[in-house]
Amino acid sequence: MTIQGNIIDILNKTIFFGQLQIVDGVIADVKSISDQKEDEPFILPGFIDAHIHIESSMLTPSNFARMAVVHGTIGTVSDPHEIANVLGVSGVHYMIEDGKQVPFYFTFGAPSCVPATIFENAGATIDSQEIEALLQHEDIYYLAEMMNFPGVIHHDDEVHNKIALAHKYNKPIDGHAPGLRGNDAVQYFKAGITTDHECFTYDEAKEKLELGVKILIREGSAAKNFDALIPLAKDHSDHMMFCSDDKHPDNLVEGHINQLVSRAVKEHDIDVFDALKMACINPRAHYGIKSGVLNKGDVADFIMVKNLQDFDVTHTYIKGQLVAAHGKTLVPFSPSQVVNNFTTKSLYVDDLKMHVTNKQSKIRVIEVLDGQLITLEKIFSPTLNGNEVISDTVQDILKMVVYNRYQQSPPAIAFIHGFGMRKGAIASSVAHDSHNIIAVGTKDEDIVSAINEVIKHKGGVCAAYRNECIALPLEVAGLMSIADGYEVAKKYTAIDLYAKEVLGSKLTSPFMSLSFMALLVIPSLKLSDMGLFDGRNFEFVPLEIIQNK
Repeated sequence: MTIQGNIIDILNKTIFFGQLQIVDGVIADVKSISDQKEDEPFILPGFIDAHIHIESSMLTPSNFARMAVVHGTIGTVSDPHEIANVLGVSGVHYMIEDGKQVPFYFTFGAPSCVPATIFENAGATIDSQEIEALLQHEDIYYLAEMMNFPGVIHHDDEVHNKIALAHKYNKPIDGHAPGLRGNDAVQYFKAGITTDHECFTYDEAKEKLELGVKILIREGSAAKNFDALIPLAKDHSDHMMFCSDDKHPDNLVEGHINQLVSRAVKEHDIDVFDALKMACINPRAHYGIKSGVLNKGDVADFIMVKNLQDFDVTHTYIKGQLVAAHGKTLVPFSPSQVVNNFTTKSLYVDDLKMHVTNKQSKIRVIEVLDGQLITLEKIFSPTLNGNEVISDTVQDILKMVVYNRYQQSPPAIAFIHGFGMRKGAIASSVAHDSHNIIAVGTKDEDIVSAINEVIKHKGGVCAAYRNECIALPLEVAGLMSIADGYEVAKKYTAIDLYAKEVLGSKLTSPFMSLSFMALLVIPSLKLSDMGLFDGRNFEFVPLEIIQNK
């Protein structure tokens, strides 16, 4: 097979019109014919998402790949942390085996923090012995994001045992250190942690780059840090990559890493070779991904685009096989097995009542920030019915619930500002990192209806108002659907629109934002199934603040 076009040599920063000779899935020859030709397609290595949780797409790995290849993504650096919190090591092996059904480079890591903290109940634990077994596996390429930065800094034995094992097996260690600066950052990265995808300001990312850390520019469905960090690529492209971290199915239909490359070039005047280095070369080099980069003798992995501004992908080849063409996937649908861990029972309205001991008290309220994983802590006077604290749609202070799905226990209750819902409730079994059931709503009756609908399906996302419930079941670990990805995206789009247009949420992605409101390792104020949690000081705090007389 011979493919002609304008071939991009990223490392040497040259473009020439030529042809690839492909024999048995390998590039047998790269021939230069002439200078670059106008109106001819461009041929370049495929894109790599440098950090993603496949589970957050609500698709199994094989179904994720079917959609991603349409946008020129041929591989991901994938942390199976989400399913590991539900099913442990067996969940990691599930992801590996499901991914083998399709042509795609899944670079899986060993989840380092299961559970992420001791301050919530997860479905499983992965200790250092199990980490060692995973790191010896040929399909495990790195130690996944070390979220327990206090454990690193303060020399927690189990944390440092896991880090030592990654060094023993010569595998890189991913970081997770939102807002960590100064001496604490020095101590954290000194342990041998090599990346960070949690920077949300230019200065933070620059400081970490100066420590020798590779910075991943994240632009996902909830956390959007691209505009803040991309200016650093002008001087630091050798040490930066692109990632999505969490990508919902409706957004995956629209695009993937190709969108970030386009924005870098068109909106921020980043040199096209530097942008492509971040998207195509750096992840391969850092994680030891075995895909090809258009050299003679490489595996025939490449994509074709119309121009170097929009990066609209016309063809995607993996191992010499055409896997996507003109916006259509050519990867066959592969059925996925169902595995799960979901045992809790239905709730009742009375289970959600929350009272203050003093009517003059204030309450701590979580403030959600659109497009960010971090939250703020606000203090409000509660809206009361007697001594019962209730949702207040005028002030946009709504009740939030986290309910343990692995064992029977009372729900944890708090209040949140920023969702903007005027009626109804939404609920989900996608709640980072332990994936208990999380819900927010205007009335207890609707919150209970939404939660119980999720329980009925043993996982899913749901929107409820009065007697109406619409749900997207997530049969695999309460995180992923077994349906075709495009059908999942269609159903998710409908339920997302319902949350915004019918229930009134003002957030760009209300379900994605909701899923991070239980993520305790991201400050400031979050809610676990065990209670309201201060992520700055790593301690539980009471909802009620009793006023001194």
